[in-house]
Amino acid sequence: MTDQPPKITLYTYFRSSSAARLRIALGLKSLPYTSIPVNLLQGEQLSPTNRARNPSGTVPTLVVEHPISQAAPVTIVQSLAALEYLEEITPNSSHALLPPRSDPESRAVVRTLAEIIACDVQPVTNLKILKRVTPLGFDRETWSKELIEDGFRAYETIVARTAGTFSVGDRITMADVCLLPAVWGAQRSGVELREFPTIWRIAERLEMEDVVKKAHWRTQVDTPEEFRVGSS
Repeated sequence: MTDQPPKITLYTYFRSSSAARLRIALGLKSLPYTSIPVNLLQGEQLSPTNRARNPSGTVPTLVVEHPISQAAPVTIVQSLAALEYLEEITPNSSHALLPPRSDPESRAVVRTLAEIIACDVQPVTNLKILKRVTPLGFDRETWSKELIEDGFRAYETIVARTAGTFSVGDRITMADVCLLPAVWGAQRSGVELREFPTIWRIAERLEMEDVVKKAHWRTQVDTPEEFRVGSS
């Protein structure tokens, strides 16, 4: 590693929970980045321009350019892979998203929790899936609420045993970075978070962090005025 930070660009959407994971992680690691919004409601994610950088036609896309390297920029189109990459390219002095390698059990728990959110909850409640289930007669709100609750029950069962201040011990990990944006989505879907007391406690504590406030969906450059913090 050199002392010169990489140039980072994040293609994002203010309400994307996957993009929010990266915004929080970049803040924790004190990595400056340029945010470029992609409007999902207007279908910009499906444009030829976005598909050229992200063949899945989604957000987020993380692009990392290393100043002294002659190699092509690194483009990562899956948030968990991007979180792991950020962990690997940052020095030991950076905020660690995983417990130390000397504790493989805790590292496995963190990854398990992150994947409950990223694999079990988020994919089946995102806009792409909601658009497909609606013509089949499913109510979007009920669909999302029930699937989020299923995932949160699994998460709660594990963190009831592993939590300290945060999901695994007393430091913010990749699990928390994935959890909090899911909590924001759960609130919009009408989930009663107090039914998951450990998740609720962790989320309340995370909301106190400055990096979280900066990464919040209500404070982004593309957040509509009516949703911004302080709006009536």
